[in-house]
Amino acid sequence: MVFAGAHEEIITPQDSQFLFGYPHVKRYSEGVHDHLKSSALYLEVDGEKLLFIANDIIFVTKQMAATVREAIAQRLGIPGDHVMVSATHTHSGPITVDYASSTRDQVVPKADPVYVAYATHRMVKAAVQARANAEAASLGFTKADSTGIGTNRRDSTGPADHEVPVLVVMNAARTRYLACMLVVSMHPTVLHEDSKLVSADFPGMARDYLKDAVFGKDCVVLHHTGPCGNQSPRHVVSENTFAEAKRLGIVLGKAVEKAVGKLVFEQDVSIEVRRDFIENPPRRQFPSLQPAKEKLSAVQERMRRLKEERAPSSQIRTVECDIFGAEEMVTLSTMAKTGELDVYYSSCLPFEIQAMRIGPWWFVGWSGELFVDFALDVKRRNPYAFVISMANGENQGYITTEEAAQEGGYEASNALFPPEAGHLLVARTLGLLAGHQ
Repeated sequence: MVFAGAHEEIITPQDSQFLFGYPHVKRYSEGVHDHLKSSALYLEVDGEKLLFIANDIIFVTKQMAATVREAIAQRLGIPGDHVMVSATHTHSGPITVDYASSTRDQVVPKADPVYVAYATHRMVKAAVQARANAEAASLGFTKADSTGIGTNRRDSTGPADHEVPVLVVMNAARTRYLACMLVVSMHPTVLHEDSKLVSADFPGMARDYLKDAVFGKDCVVLHHTGPCGNQSPRHVVSENTFAEAKRLGIVLGKAVEKAVGKLVFEQDVSIEVRRDFIENPPRRQFPSLQPAKEKLSAVQERMRRLKEERAPSSQIRTVECDIFGAEEMVTLSTMAKTGELDVYYSSCLPFEIQAMRIGPWWFVGWSGELFVDFALDVKRRNPYAFVISMANGENQGYITTEEAAQEGGYEASNALFPPEAGHLLVARTLGLLAGHQ
C-alpha cells in the first residue's frame, strides 16, 4: 500500500533581494510577478519513506540541504539520505550561494543569510505538512514531450532531452489529484537581467496551467530541473518577457496534460534509496592570467564583429555570455593562483549521488549544473533513470563536455571541474543503480 502527501509553501522574499543569475547588473527586486514556492511530496511504502522538495530558487547549497535534512530527521524521523532537496534554478529569485566566479563582480552581493534561513525554514514546513497530509494513494507514470520550450543553447540542433517523466499521485479511489512531479531539462531563463520582478519563470507558469486546467488548485506540482547546462529557451522565444514565459509554461503544461491521458497507475509499488559520494573528483587546471586575458580580448573582438555584421540576437547573446565566461575565467585563474579557490571547492565537495526508486523509475539527484549529454549517457544505459540536477548542493559552475571545453565558451570558461568529473558521475551513477558501490 502506498501512502502519499503533498504540500507547498511560499518562499517569495519578504523584502527587496538581489536577483541572481546575470553578472554586472545591480538587480534588486522591485516587486513580485509570481510567487516562489517550495513544493514537497512525501511517499511511504511498507515503512520505507521518501521526501522530494522542489524549490523555486537558483541553487540549494550543501549547507542548506544539510539544514533541511537534519530538521526533517529530528521532526519526522526520516533519514537525511531519504530526502532530496532541489532547485528549479530560476534566475529571477534571490541569491542563495556565494559563487567564486562572482567574487570580483562589484555589483553581486553575498547571499543574504536571513533569506536563506527563511527559505530553509519553509522547506522544512512544506515537508512536515506533506507528511501530515499523507493518505492511501495510487501512483501514475507517464512521459511528456517538452519540444518547444527550448533547445541546446550553443547549437539549436545539438543534444537535448525533451522526454519529461511525469509522476502523478492520486488518492486511492482516484477521485483527487494530490501531486504531480516533473523533471524538465531546460534552463528557466526566459526572463533576463532587465526584469526586476521576482518570478519562478516558465516552470511557475507551467505549474499554474496544470493547477488551473488539469489537476485542480489543491494539487501540488513539483518541478525539478534536469541537467541543462547547455539548454536554453534562447532560440524559441521572440523576446524575454513574462508573456513569453507564460507561453512556454503553457506549452509544457499542455504537453503534460496530453501525457496524463496515457497514465499507467500502480498501487502496489516498492520504493528504495541508494546513495554514493565522490570525495575527490578531478579539478580543473586553470590557465595562467595572461592567456586568460588574451581569451577575453579575443571574445570581445568577436562581439564587435558580430555587432557590425548585425548578427541574429540569439547569436549575439551566445557571445555576450562567452564574454561573461571569459571575464569569470580571469577571476578564477587569479583565485587558483592565490589558493582562494580552495574554500569554494570545500563548499561543494564531496559530490553526492542520490538515487530514489519509485516503482520502475529511478530519480537520480546530482548537484550542480551539468550538460544534458551526461544525463543522456545515463538514460542510454538505463532508460528508467531520470537525473535531477541542482539537487542537495551545487558545484560552483558547470561541468561540460570535452567538445565544449575545447571550444572554450561561457560554460567551460567558468567551470571548476573538467569533463572527466562528469564522466565519473555517470560511471558511479550507473554502478549505484546496478547495485555496485
